Amino acid sequence: MRRNSTPREDGFRMPGEFEQHSGTYIIWPQRPDNWRLGGKPAQKVFTEVAKAISKYEPVTVCVNEDQYSNARHWLPDDVRVVEMSNNDSWVRDCGPSFVTNGKEIRGVDWGFNAWGGLVDGLYFPWDKDDRVAQKICEIEKTDRYRTDGFVLEGGSIHVDGEGTLVTTEECLLNKGRNSHLTKEDIENKLKEYLNVEKIIWLKRGIYNDETNGHVDNIFSFVKPGEAILAWTEDQNDPQYEICQECMQILEQETDSKGRKIKIHKLLLPKPVLITDEESGGVDAVDGTLPRNAGDRLAASYANFYIVNGAVIFPMFGDPNDENAGKVLKEAFPDREIVGIYAREILLGGGNIHCITQQVPKAEEM
Repeated sequence: MRRNSTPREDGFRMPGEFEQHSGTYIIWPQRPDNWRLGGKPAQKVFTEVAKAISKYEPVTVCVNEDQYSNARHWLPDDVRVVEMSNNDSWVRDCGPSFVTNGKEIRGVDWGFNAWGGLVDGLYFPWDKDDRVAQKICEIEKTDRYRTDGFVLEGGSIHVDGEGTLVTTEECLLNKGRNSHLTKEDIENKLKEYLNVEKIIWLKRGIYNDETNGHVDNIFSFVKPGEAILAWTEDQNDPQYEICQECMQILEQETDSKGRKIKIHKLLLPKPVLITDEESGGVDAVDGTLPRNAGDRLAASYANFYIVNGAVIFPMFGDPNDENAGKVLKEAFPDREIVGIYAREILLGGGNIHCITQQVPKAEEM
């Protein structure tokens, strides 16, 4: 059922990703103007991600009708596969943000316009993606709140579950999202629909991120009062200034409870560039962001995904892969740390965090 109130009015809050889940959603990749070779290499990696997560919690993979048999063949039997029409595979961004009152969960169904609409969106149309949140809520038998006239992707926000939200100006103040709203208007929307008290605005995200600087690629809460920040010591890298800027902001801020946030620095891999072979495998279509050889991808270990009992993180065949695993183990000592080689996901515009969407477990919160 669609609710006409807001989560704040009803006493619902968005939990942190580190809280208990009842399951995870993934959307199967296939779009040939985004995924090389019709998504076949990426499908192998998505399968590995689904297998890894399914060891810790239930996984549902949503697929277009023409890919159902293929996905069902590759995915293990304990992974649920459902037909769900979609434009592309980023369920964290087009799916619902779940909220809970401790006994019940509901979904927030944000407007979705492919990361910028007709201003600088990544593809057109996006109408199927904009219906994904409602469909997931119906599968989960949860009521939903629809934010008509307000666009937001799940990857553009991160919460600590205790009233603090972190985002970036680069994304939420982008003209392709909600240009009719002021910064204060946007804050009020976030407070109403996620029931948060404190919003910390970083200025920018990862360099050259086609999502306009999603926060989930540069910052993630470990638990209330503790977080991960993507980091580089290379002063010649344009990312250096961004990381320094983020750290300065975080050091000057407190969370909703008045705590200083402890920051773990997570070194970035060296720049990852698209090869000629990779570029040549992507269909060229007007209106879709091209994948040109030599373009720098927004590679970051901070785009990990927290599941029940584990952290699944992307690896890039870089010397810092090992360091990333060590830092994550220090930050999450009670969870297993599982790395998956994720270059094929990155080539499509994201990382492990972007392809997954959690469903919280209300009765354990």
